[in-house]
Amino acid sequence: MLKDPITPPLSAARAHEIATAFDLRALPADFLANPYPVYAALRETEPVRRMPDGSYFLTRYADLVAVYRDAATFSSDKHVEFAPKYGAGSPLFEHHTTSLVFNDPPLHTRVRKLIMGALTRRAIADMEPGLVTLVDSLLDRMAEQGGGDLIEDFASAIPVDIIGNLLGVPHTERGPLRAWSLAILGALEPVVSPEQQALGNRSVTEMLDYLRTLVATRRRQPGDPERDVLTRLIQGEASGEQLSEVELLQNCIFLLNAGHETTTNLIGNGLLVLQEHPQAHAQLLQALQQTSGDAAAQETVLTRAVDEFLRFESSNQLGNRRALTATTVGGVDLPAGALVTLCIGAANRDPAQFPNPETLDLTREPNKHLAFGFGIHQCAGLSLARLEGRIAIGRFLQRFPHYRLTQTPERGGRARFRGFLHAPFSAA
Repeated sequence: MLKDPITPPLSAARAHEIATAFDLRALPADFLANPYPVYAALRETEPVRRMPDGSYFLTRYADLVAVYRDAATFSSDKHVEFAPKYGAGSPLFEHHTTSLVFNDPPLHTRVRKLIMGALTRRAIADMEPGLVTLVDSLLDRMAEQGGGDLIEDFASAIPVDIIGNLLGVPHTERGPLRAWSLAILGALEPVVSPEQQALGNRSVTEMLDYLRTLVATRRRQPGDPERDVLTRLIQGEASGEQLSEVELLQNCIFLLNAGHETTTNLIGNGLLVLQEHPQAHAQLLQALQQTSGDAAAQETVLTRAVDEFLRFESSNQLGNRRALTATTVGGVDLPAGALVTLCIGAANRDPAQFPNPETLDLTREPNKHLAFGFGIHQCAGLSLARLEGRIAIGRFLQRFPHYRLTQTPERGGRARFRGFLHAPFSAA
């Protein structure tokens, strides 16, 4: 038995207390451990909450979809927001204001088109054999040891390898990638310490230095643009659409970050949620056994499970937009320039959209969760993320059906990205 629960309960009274004084810049530890009761209280009492800093926090599914749909009113550009946060001209500012996710058309359109050209259905299907080989090698290593760490030894190793393959990073040079990514993404939290900011700036600088060499090599020795994202970004479209050197380098960093921590969290959260819900765990094992001779049926079982993990414990809990003009959301008037936080974690448990939203239902259908966003900024790599989650979780369960945690796992302790740092387990 674990000493403490994986997700500690939060009383209704405490949830309402936190909701009443809710401020992203001053979040208590018990909220970070279990934010969902607070999200529920906000949805019920103040679904469009004006925050102490004048920004707005949205928790209803319908309101998030309305904002996602209206990209003309709600901008993803972060120059205004990030200049005071990071300092204009700092490495973090230059990176986050140039990357795909924090931009509007036309830059967003150009970069997304180039990336999507290398993430076709066929290209992703071609990745599956290599992904299976990678996952099985990690499982073999843990089987020899009788267990390991679900995050360090498994969940985090998979996306770093996949993105490394997409960018053509040599295996011997992938060591710093995870630490760089964690530091750069960590700087997106609502509150960033001077130490975190310094580490983030240093990580951007170090990664840019590395990528310049990698890009120079790829210019001399191009890969297959139908498979190699970096080659495709360098060469651009036949129509002549090309990225500047700065856009190219910064979006290589973005690709690593976008495909790294969110997928690590998907795999880790999924395996830990099953530990918290033994009945769902047993039902999934039974479904996998019943479909063991039918690859298509097993894929359906696992894809539905992955989507429910994403809904129930969203890897990325928060998104942001800025209102370019005065507008109304959820019956609340927002002034021009209003900063808006979209609470994906709350929307994905909205009872107006999902029946019994607090129940983990691995057969849930339909499941129109917002873990991948919505509209023009919907995650470009969602099919790849689903593939990674399906293969990783499915093969883990087949190898270690009765795995158990040996210590209470350590959460990342962040508001935006919800996941774990460590989760030691025994294979039997």
